[in-house]
Amino acid sequence: MNQPLTNLNILSFKGIQMKTFHITWLTFFACFFGWFGLAPLMPTIRADLGLTKSQVGNTIIAAVSATIFARLIIGKLCDAWGPRKTYTALLILGAFPVMLVGLAHSYTSFILFRLAIGVIGASFVITQFHTSVMFAPNIKGTANAVAGGWGNLGGGVTNMLMPVIFATIVGFGYTKAEAWRYAMVLPGIMLLVMAFVYYRYTKDTPQGNYEDINRLKKANSGTDWSILADWRVWSLALAYAVCFGMEITFDGVAALHFTDTFHLKQGAAGFWAGTFGFMNIFARALGGISADKVGKKYGMRGKGILLATMLLLEGCGILLFAMAGSLEMAIVSMVTFALFLKMANGATYAITPFVNEKNVGMVSGIVGAGGNVGGMLFGFLFKSTTISYIQAFQYIGYAVIGVSLVVLITRFTVSVEDKTVVEDGKLQVV
Repeated sequence: MNQPLTNLNILSFKGIQMKTFHITWLTFFACFFGWFGLAPLMPTIRADLGLTKSQVGNTIIAAVSATIFARLIIGKLCDAWGPRKTYTALLILGAFPVMLVGLAHSYTSFILFRLAIGVIGASFVITQFHTSVMFAPNIKGTANAVAGGWGNLGGGVTNMLMPVIFATIVGFGYTKAEAWRYAMVLPGIMLLVMAFVYYRYTKDTPQGNYEDINRLKKANSGTDWSILADWRVWSLALAYAVCFGMEITFDGVAALHFTDTFHLKQGAAGFWAGTFGFMNIFARALGGISADKVGKKYGMRGKGILLATMLLLEGCGILLFAMAGSLEMAIVSMVTFALFLKMANGATYAITPFVNEKNVGMVSGIVGAGGNVGGMLFGFLFKSTTISYIQAFQYIGYAVIGVSLVVLITRFTVSVEDKTVVEDGKLQVV
């Protein structure tokens, strides 16, 4: 079968669609190890390099800012080169700064490596592009959400596993200053392995690779720049800025927050920070599935209202987290806002592929870059010497609530051709 699938059987590995689905989320999962592998080790790195709070904040900003531009470029390359070649090139390019970051012995060299590593974050755009191509409109939101969520799960596993790898290396007799450096070699190797797997075992489309199906490059090489005047794109970028932007920010600061606020050891802080990311195993998928179901009954307007509701609840949950006076309350409120945040991630990309089907890569890139713009701006709050982490969370909570209102008034209408879904092999209007 060389057509987009109309259903998602996550236990199936048959057909190029499902092979690509599983390889792309697993690759994105591996990318998180490279992208955020340093985050749970920051208490050690901070002490080793003598970093100030402001400098730590700058490294968090660096980790996400480079991704902004990379996502815009990668989105365009997906349209022109195809996701297979684009992902392979990105993985090879990103593997080297990950493996070599251990050569950093000063704040300046460390932040430069963080900038270079940040490019790996563009992998998300390729994952969403590839699943959008492999699945029919009726299941796109679900497929995108599951692939993105399971990939984002890497952020949680990274927070849990990297301290264990670090401790194991220390157990072999290495110093802490040596251990965090050697620990980052493993994620780099993972990226190189996935580069081979992606190139060897995936296809650009259900029909084959771009060069095999003689794809009309002229039709896809000219970007329709009118999308920059489409408010729906920017509304989605804003939404992603406060949901995914908050996710990657929290991935970067959670371990430090739990260490400094609740006086946990690095391993325990990494565990609870990892719990936040671990919810991606179901929460983002739940958002995509809910959006698809709402879309079938209420159309794109229903999806927009659902997204706005998720963002509102996320914002309220972040405010509760900021006011938590105990570790127990912090964990409960964290899990609460994490659920709605990750559902909002899934709901956002249940809308994104339908905004402009001729430029799916470019739109996905802009919306995805919005997530990193949010992460970068939030990072400035956490680097401030006059604002505490708790105050930063409060400001973010209010910002999320404000964006939910913007999304609520946005009309996510689609063209006639986008209003069809494929069910049981037949086209039906929703």
